Order: sequence, then structure tokens, then C-alpha cells
Amino acid sequence: MIKKLWLTFSQALAVLLALYFMLETFRPDWVSILMHRNAHQLSNSGPGEGYRKAVEAAMPAVVNIFTSKKMGAAPKHPFFEDPEIRKFFGDDPEDNPAEDDTASSLGSGVIVSAEGYIVTNQHVVEDADTIEVSLNDGRKASAVLVGTDPETDLAVLKIVLNKLPVVQFAQEEQAQVGDVVLAMGNPFGVGQTVTMGIISALGRNHVGINTFENFIQTDAAINPGNSGGALVDTQGNLLGINTAIYSRSGGSLGIGFAIPAKTVQSVLNQIVRNGSVTRGYIGVEQQNITEELSKAFNLPQQDGVIIAGIVKDGPADKAGLKVGDILLAIDKQAIKDTTQMLNLIASSEPGQKRVIRLLREGKPVSLTIEIGVRPKPGDLLKK
Repeated sequence: MIKKLWLTFSQALAVLLALYFMLETFRPDWVSILMHRNAHQLSNSGPGEGYRKAVEAAMPAVVNIFTSKKMGAAPKHPFFEDPEIRKFFGDDPEDNPAEDDTASSLGSGVIVSAEGYIVTNQHVVEDADTIEVSLNDGRKASAVLVGTDPETDLAVLKIVLNKLPVVQFAQEEQAQVGDVVLAMGNPFGVGQTVTMGIISALGRNHVGINTFENFIQTDAAINPGNSGGALVDTQGNLLGINTAIYSRSGGSLGIGFAIPAKTVQSVLNQIVRNGSVTRGYIGVEQQNITEELSKAFNLPQQDGVIIAGIVKDGPADKAGLKVGDILLAIDKQAIKDTTQMLNLIASSEPGQKRVIRLLREGKPVSLTIEIGVRPKPGDLLKK
């Protein structure tokens, strides 16, 4: 039975090969058409189709943002105060439109609700006098700044237009290193552009860009003007807001950072509801435990945070924390470093009481602390 099947297969293969060589010899044009058609069908059923669908789903909700800021009149040169000199230039030699110069900048944003709310980077709209939004379908609208959150570099704008396209948020937990992603925005002001890459890392922090960092790192090309644009998955769902690049030249070097969707949603909801973002605060200056400090304190591991300073009359001071304490856990959640501690406290509701576990002079100590309200960045620097 097996021999018969093998014989049948061999004969069929021989006939097909013979047919192919005959066509290749006498009608090579037919072979070319057939191969091209097969390749086209494969491309339509492969990843390319998924990327087109992702672009079709997300691109209409990605907008270009143009801002302007009045710089004011430049001070007159003392040279023109001389009456004799003024005779040659008229009464006001510097009275010209150049006095009211304006500085312009551009970036990108993403429409996240049918009510007209747009998320972008705070640095894109910082200190802007006017903000204009241009949609992918050609419509334009003036935008109102609803609120900003400098500590995550996010801002929320609002426009009033009908039938707005809206991007869908992705399930961030499903994103994995190696997943294909698309970056959408307006790089260098050339117009809407899409670049492709993969997720290079998740939870990237200690980058030194924002106070609160939990970046998605990608090698999708992100360039100036892409800031505030969308990082989407292959279904067109929003994974994050493109915010920064690592570059020595100003162009993309394959290391870009996006603020994850979970952070974007949290900031968006608070700004829309309250006009600002409220975070938890305990009033300490913290420091990571290095190998040298671990040896000095005779610690079995480098996890934990050293309390290097305490704000007078702040929540930590009232709870009894002392400089030199080593914070090991908050509500039984182990603390690995300052970034984790900062994020955990910031996500706590002001007024909430939490139990913290410390190591003080080598002895374990537990204290209850009432979370306070984190001051605004400017006020924080004054303390």
C-alpha cells in the first residue's frame, strides 16, 4: 500500500515538473504571471494586510498640532534714541511687524473620545498662546487646553467638531517584547507618517525624562514632530503616546519611548474630571541602595530604598520616619527601588492609610502613614 502511494506521488511530481519545464521553455510569460499572482495573494493574506488595517483604524484619529507663542517686541537699541539719528529713519524706526514675532512649533496628538478630547505631550503645547489641530481628513479646528501633567509630560486638549474619529485603547497587559508596533505622527512637519518596528522593552525607567516613568521602548522610527503621536499595535489599538527619542543628532537612532496607555488613561480621566492630576505623597527624599551602601548597612540584598531626607511636618515626618530608615515594603508589597516606591505612593489616594515596613538600625519596624497630596512640581521644588 505504501509503495503504491509513493509511486503515485512520484509520478504526479514528475508530471508537474515536466509541465513546469515545458511552460518555462515555451511560455515563460505564463509562469511570470502565475508567480506574480501568487506573490500578490500571499502579501494580501500576510502581515501587510494587518498593518494596512491598523493604519486605517488608527490614522484618522492621529492629528497634527500647530502652536504659536507671541514673543513680544524686542527692546529698542539706544542708538535710535538719538534725535539726530531718528531724522533719517522717521519717528519710529523699529515700528514694524517684526516687533511682534511669534514662535511656532508642531507636534502630534491622538483623538481619544468622540467629545473631542485629544491627548498629546505637555511639551508640545507648553506656553502656547494658540493651538490649532489639523485632522487627517483635512478639517482644522482651534483647540482649548483642558489641563496638563508635567510629571508625565501629558496634556489634554479639546476641539469642537462633528463625527470625530476615535482611537481604541489597547489592553496594555497583552503587549510583549518583540510585538510589532506602528508609530504615527507628523515628523519634521512633512505630514502624517507611519513607521514600523517592534517593542524593544517594557517598563523602562531611570531614563531621566519624566518624574514618573514606565516607558514602552520601541525601535520604530520616532523623530521630532512625532511627539504626542500614537504608538499602536497591529490592530490599530493605542498602546501609548510617543514622547521622546534617544538621539545625539536629533534624528531617530532606533530608541524611542512611549507613555503606556494605562498611564495615559489615568491622566486623561483625572484631567477631564478635575482639570489636573492628584497623586499621593509622603514627603521624603529617597535613594537607591547601591552595592556599597548594601555592604555598609549589612543588608542581605539591594532591594529597598534609603530615606535620605524628610519634609518637615509632611506625612512621613508625622508618621515617625527617620533619615537613614530603609523602606522595604508598603502594604506587604516589596519595594525594589525608588521608581517603584514613587509610582506606588503616587497611585495611592490622598487620605488613605498604608502600612510601611522599615529597617531601622538593623531592626524591623512597622509604621502606619496617611498619604498626603503631592504638591505641584513648582511647589515641590520650594520645599
